[in-house]
Amino acid sequence: MVENNNNKSGFVALLGRPNVGKSTLMNYLVGQKVAITSNKPQTTRNKISGILTTDDMQAIFVDTPGIFKPHLNLDEYMDKASLSSLKDVDFILFMVEPEEMGKGDAYIASMLKDVKVPVILLINKVDQVNPNELLPIIDQYRNLNIFKEFLPVSATQGVGISDLMQVLHQYLPEGPKYFGSDQITDRPEYFMVAELIREQILKLTAEEVPHAAAVWVEQMNKHENNKLQIEATIYVEKSGQKGIIIGKGGKMLKQIGINSRRQIEDLLGEKVNLHLWVKVQRNWRSDPQFLRRIGYNPKDFT
Repeated sequence: MVENNNNKSGFVALLGRPNVGKSTLMNYLVGQKVAITSNKPQTTRNKISGILTTDDMQAIFVDTPGIFKPHLNLDEYMDKASLSSLKDVDFILFMVEPEEMGKGDAYIASMLKDVKVPVILLINKVDQVNPNELLPIIDQYRNLNIFKEFLPVSATQGVGISDLMQVLHQYLPEGPKYFGSDQITDRPEYFMVAELIREQILKLTAEEVPHAAAVWVEQMNKHENNKLQIEATIYVEKSGQKGIIIGKGGKMLKQIGINSRRQIEDLLGEKVNLHLWVKVQRNWRSDPQFLRRIGYNPKDFT
């Protein structure tokens, strides 16, 4: 922990519905990928912290799973992860899309009425709409009497980011830097590796597969021929899903491996040999024991 009497620092929760752009925003602010992104909803499954450090500020962003009505044990876990992020944070960013407030956004807003820390509304994807369309949307949220500020942003184009940085500095309390200036996430490398593999599954496979797939890194501590050896298992729920991930003649699995390896090498800064296996674990999303085994620990969110 680095002391600095003039420094602002704190923990910032990023809340919003699935696929609203929370991970994209955090990656943009941190300047490097720390959370996977996809055009499929419910991409994020854990609370993932990205760390933004400037000369006079350190903001630790908690990127949460999108909040939605749970149907499975994994869904409940994801909602608990999001709600628990409201504990012990100094600041909340609630991200919405540039459209009328729907039931999902109203539900999340209702949870913010009694929080004791500043809440800022971020209207994302404003590059896709006419600025005049934003005024009635802002009025809808203003009437809730929850938000300190209303900021139009584009997490992909960088619109409004300088304003967001000013607001962060304004509302974060004075405090020390909790992490080193060169650290961008609090997640261990094996977790990030598993997420990068899962990102490629999300991008490359059919609709029924992505959210039925989990990745667990079995080993990544051995070097051979100046390359880090990584072994990981992809778990799916059905034999048909396994067939889709492997593909004809192993073509899909090979492509997942190629794309993942490139991302992992960029992350780790070294050459990698990536070995992937695919296994069927039936109904794993509703199996608490298996969820704990692959890193989803409910005790972390109580």
